[in-house]
Amino acid sequence: MLSSAETRSKSMVLGELSRLSRPCSPLDQEKPLKEGWLKRQRSIMKNWQLRWFVLRADALYFYKDQDETKAQGCIPLQGSRVNELSANQDEPGRHLFEMVPGELACHESFLLMANSQTDMEEWIRAIRRAIWAPLGGAIFGQHLEETMLYEAQCGSQRLVPALVEKCVCFIREHGLKEEGLFRAPGQNNHVRELQGAFDRGEKLVFDSSTDVHTVASLLKLYIRELPEPIVPFSKYTQFLSCVSG
Repeated sequence: MLSSAETRSKSMVLGELSRLSRPCSPLDQEKPLKEGWLKRQRSIMKNWQLRWFVLRADALYFYKDQDETKAQGCIPLQGSRVNELSANQDEPGRHLFEMVPGELACHESFLLMANSQTDMEEWIRAIRRAIWAPLGGAIFGQHLEETMLYEAQCGSQRLVPALVEKCVCFIREHGLKEEGLFRAPGQNNHVRELQGAFDRGEKLVFDSSTDVHTVASLLKLYIRELPEPIVPFSKYTQFLSCVSG
């Protein structure tokens, strides 16, 4: 009997190459954004293929193995979105997510399976970052320099990213007398919703109904996911010497 995820996937199956997008031609000199093993579903009969996936700025490519130079196929990123699928209690250990192509694509969704929950979450973050980066989003997990450069090109004269400024201004206005600020957790679902909105490049404005602990948690999440800490690795020793002095 098919699992609930597989039943939902009848219209989101990874078909043969003839059903995929046009032949892919990745630029060999372009450094991959992420690469690793994933399973792709070929049919609705629990038929999975293990393939080497390579994420680049334009598409998610897959190969027969790590040594292959010609991609078997690809999933274009423009207009696409990626979603985590709910775990099936009857079949633990399946970490499924789907790639939903844009409206102009000739197929529906692609079903993929990672080796672990952590691996799946890393793939989802990386893919979302690649999808939204050209639109000024995907700032979570992005290098601070890249975020500041994009915002400067858009005319911003801020000394910090817009997200940081919005969070800090809101916290200064509503949270300085709040007990447990930066210690008490915010509403996790709302934090993730705000993260997704900022990653999509949406221009959000916090209002009086917004929980200050949620905003504080969002700011902590942004700082935690920076590829390099606020104190750069190159300055870490100097920073410690200043503190000890």
